[in-house]
Amino acid sequence: MHGFANPARFLRLARWLTPLLLLAGLAVAGAALAWGLFRAPADQLQGEVVRILYIHVPTAWLAMGGWTTIAVASLVELVWRHPLAGIAARAAAVPGAVYTAICLATGSLWGRPAWGTWWVWDGRLTSMLVLLFLYFGYIALGEAAQGGNAGGSRVTAVFGLVGAVNIPIIHYSVLWWNSLHQPPSISVGKSAMAPEFLWPLLVATLGFSLIFGGVVLARMRALLADMQAEARLRRKAAG
Repeated sequence: MHGFANPARFLRLARWLTPLLLLAGLAVAGAALAWGLFRAPADQLQGEVVRILYIHVPTAWLAMGGWTTIAVASLVELVWRHPLAGIAARAAAVPGAVYTAICLATGSLWGRPAWGTWWVWDGRLTSMLVLLFLYFGYIALGEAAQGGNAGGSRVTAVFGLVGAVNIPIIHYSVLWWNSLHQPPSISVGKSAMAPEFLWPLLVATLGFSLIFGGVVLARMRALLADMQAEARLRRKAAG
C-alpha cells in the first residue's frame, strides 16, 4: 500500500482509473435509476413517491462514507505521515458535501408527502444537517491549510477525526430517539426490503460509489497538480 504513496506512481494509476470509474459509475447509476424509476413497482403505502429512495438512500450512505474516508485518511496522515493521505481526505470532502446536500434535498421532497412537512428537527435530519456543516468547515480548513502548512494540515486532520463522532449518531439516531424517520431497512446480513426494491437500490449505490471514487481521484490529481505548480513557482522565486 505504501508503494502508492509515491505521487508519480499514484498519478500513473489514477490517470486511467479516473475515467474508468466515472464512466462505469454513470452507466451503472443511470441503468439503476431507469430500473428503479420505470421498472420497479410503486409502493403499496407510499405509491410513486417511494422512487426517491433510489437517489436518497445511496447519497445518504455515501455522505457518511465520505466522512469515514476523511477520518481514515486523517488518521493515516497523523500516525503514518502518508504523503497522499491528507490529499485524499481533502479530495473526498467536496463530493461528500454534495452527496449530503442531495440527501437532505431528496429527504425533504420525500418528507412532504410522507410526513406532511418539508422539515422536522428530527434526530436523523438534524445530525445529517450537522454533517453538511462539518463538511463546509473541513473544506474551509483545508483551503486555509493549503500551501504546505504542516500545522494547518494537522489541525484539518484532527478536525476530520473529531467530526467522525457524528457518523454513529446519524446511524443510530432513529433507534436512540423517537423519530419520524423510519428505522434502517437494511442491516448487516439481512434486509426488510422486498427484492424488487432492494436490487435496483443496491445497483444505484454501486453506481454512485463508482462516481464518488472517480471524483475523488480526479480531485486528488488536481490538488497534486496545484501543489507541484506552487512548488515550481517557489523554486523560481528563490532562484
